[in-house]
Amino acid sequence: MTRPDEAARAAGRSEPIRVLIVDDHALIRRSLELALAAEADIEVVGEASDGQEAVELADRLMPDVVLMDVRMPKLDGIGATRKIKESVPSTRIIMLTVSDEEEDLFEAIKAGATGYLLKDVQIDEVPDAVRGVHEGQSLINPAMAAKLISEFANMSRKEAERPPQLPVPRLTDREMEVLRLVAKGMNNREIAKDLFISENTVKNHVRNILEKLQLHSRMEAVVYAVRERLLEIT
Repeated sequence: MTRPDEAARAAGRSEPIRVLIVDDHALIRRSLELALAAEADIEVVGEASDGQEAVELADRLMPDVVLMDVRMPKLDGIGATRKIKESVPSTRIIMLTVSDEEEDLFEAIKAGATGYLLKDVQIDEVPDAVRGVHEGQSLINPAMAAKLISEFANMSRKEAERPPQLPVPRLTDREMEVLRLVAKGMNNREIAKDLFISENTVKNHVRNILEKLQLHSRMEAVVYAVRERLLEIT
């Protein structure tokens, strides 16, 4: 199942991206494993057929990325995501779903998922999705991002009387500009074009934002900023 580290080194990485595949259908697990096995910079370190097994494997294997089915026996994908983010917070989780139902996605993001892929996605798009989330991208389209942020903003307004529990880290004006564009569902290339800066500069700003807020994904940063009233979404 796993691939030699030498292949990843030849591709210019010191270590491959470690991936755990979670789905109760063996055929889907096999398809995903085949799609990723051909990539020198990605290593499939394990497979699970239900949420509980996924939690146990993630705790032992500490994968970089998990491909997680939403609906499974014993423990569903959302519950498993919540547990994995508690035990291995640095792991990025991509939900696998048959439809982009708003309720499922909203619950998944609240649980800590970085984004989602529809199960009818072209199989050759999966490796790029894995690389994207590993680099800090969120797999959420702009329309869905807007709905999610709007919902979190409504939740924040309901808690408006609650003072911040801890001092909120200060972001620079440029970091706030980047965060606002992230909230609109824009990727690094789009943000760079909008702000007339390089894509690498955008990546550096995103990295600084996550370090200051002690978070692991762009979407978590936006949710945090809305909740703590750093970012006003209208």
